[in-house]
Amino acid sequence: MISPLPPAAPFILGALLLPFFRGHVRRAVMLALPVLAFINLIHLPTGDSWTLSFLGQELVLARIDRLSLVFGYIFILIGLITTIYALHVEETVQNVSGMLYTGSALGVVFAGDFFTFFIFWELLTVFCVQLIWARRTRQSMGAGFRYLMFHVAGGLILLAGIVLRVHHTGSIEFGLIGLDGPGSHLIFLGLGINCAWPLLHTWLSDAYPEATITGTVFLSAFTTKTAVYALARAYPGTEALIWIGAAMAGFPIFFAVIENDLRRVLAYSLINQVGFMVCGIGIGTQLAINGAVAHAFNDILFKGLLFMTMGAVMYRTGKINATDIGGLYRTMPLTCIFCIVGAASISAFPLFSGFVSKSMVMDAAGSGHMRWIWFVLLFASAGVFHHAGIKIPYFAFFSHDSGLRPKEAPPHMLLAMGITAFLCIFIGSFPQYLYSILPYQPVGYEPYTVPHVVAQLQILFFSALAFALLLLSGIYPAEIRCVNLDADWLYRKGARLFYGVMDGCFNRLNQVCDQWLARGLTGAVNRFCRNAPARVSSWFLLPFHRLLKAEDGNPRSLGQAIQEAFDKGVIPVGLSAAVSGLFLVLLFFLK
Repeated sequence: MISPLPPAAPFILGALLLPFFRGHVRRAVMLALPVLAFINLIHLPTGDSWTLSFLGQELVLARIDRLSLVFGYIFILIGLITTIYALHVEETVQNVSGMLYTGSALGVVFAGDFFTFFIFWELLTVFCVQLIWARRTRQSMGAGFRYLMFHVAGGLILLAGIVLRVHHTGSIEFGLIGLDGPGSHLIFLGLGINCAWPLLHTWLSDAYPEATITGTVFLSAFTTKTAVYALARAYPGTEALIWIGAAMAGFPIFFAVIENDLRRVLAYSLINQVGFMVCGIGIGTQLAINGAVAHAFNDILFKGLLFMTMGAVMYRTGKINATDIGGLYRTMPLTCIFCIVGAASISAFPLFSGFVSKSMVMDAAGSGHMRWIWFVLLFASAGVFHHAGIKIPYFAFFSHDSGLRPKEAPPHMLLAMGITAFLCIFIGSFPQYLYSILPYQPVGYEPYTVPHVVAQLQILFFSALAFALLLLSGIYPAEIRCVNLDADWLYRKGARLFYGVMDGCFNRLNQVCDQWLARGLTGAVNRFCRNAPARVSSWFLLPFHRLLKAEDGNPRSLGQAIQEAFDKGVIPVGLSAAVSGLFLVLLFFLK
């Protein structure tokens, strides 16, 4: 029997073979890779395997436990679904990058040491950027470069933290860290950049909407979720994460409400949902960690479904702004239904997947007597219903009639969306199957209690009523064609101010130095050195210049003139001693 490979190997090795295939053969290989990866994963034994010795340290390529397995399952599943969704894509760059991106995410999740973790972590950035640049527009090129700058900086911070951590502990094992030193704080910050923490999140809302239609679905699944996994592995129970997560859950709502680009609305919504996960990890109880992991699992599905529906709209119409589309339910009814399923899931309607996971984090906050955190999460839960649960399906498929009559999405897209929608409803209706694979067992949580269901329905119905009243009264922000600046306003204005200060200080100093040193002092030295031999010769030869001529006008030899100069004391004897000493010093060094 063939021994199982490291979890990332099927995707990475298969991706390297894809350029050699075309057409249906390539599609068959792409569909086979997730299946092979899943079969390989379930045959890997629990614990550490595929260990290698490197520079006196032990690398672990496959650490199998309940935490890594749940992320491994959902990554492979979304890899299969996204591959089905992207069957129309013939471009080699997108095909290969998508598979390598998935494989890198699996490499991060199952890495048991810092070295392996960091290598796959950086590969995530490389292949993610390819999916952004593959759209080949000016906006996608700029967004890709900004994404790269953010994550290269984050990678350097992470690497510095790892080096300090390894130096302090003497071990490269990747496990529980906690905030206990400079290295751990740098690792914490490096993970936070990929997690899209407040003020460090602009790469997400900037880059995700500019990626290709299928690339955005890949992006929504892996980068932030690998960061969530890393935080759950290394920093469970870290109090700072509670407040960071609460801020993440709250602030994107305000940007999403006024955003015109519906894929950018979903990007803000993604930050909002990751906030629930980060908050749960910070609370650190078994219920909170299970809730964070379960919500990451569900978010990959329902957020992927929403991105797929908006991608289908964009694929058929070439438009994605709320002001340019509307009334599409007439010709894209199935896509509309799948979008509503995704909207209901992210809004945590009962019988949909978000209901059985988001409530675990909120109950954990309530059980911990964190009233302010609970209220923020409650506000965020109502807000996400506004901008993702209502705004996305309403403005895309209803609202005004844009006059567009596109065809329904292609069959393979409908199949991918149908599978994902089914899973959202199945998990929401039968949560015990998801609960059975969570890290801490038994879960011991029952989402379908009367108080919980009634309270959630009240939140949703009153949120819908508020949306309707605001819309009818004209108070709700109108959808306008504009570009909304986020925290990147601080970067742009701050960078301009920084440049102005640096220009006024250092460039002025440079001009002064150039005037007085480069052109003044250096120029004088240059002019002196240019005629130095003649000047020095004239100084030495001038005393016996007249001796070269006899009194009768006949020239003498140089030797006779120098000898006569010594005799008359024109050239001091000390000078000859100095020349002799210099000669001896040179001879000593040359020897």
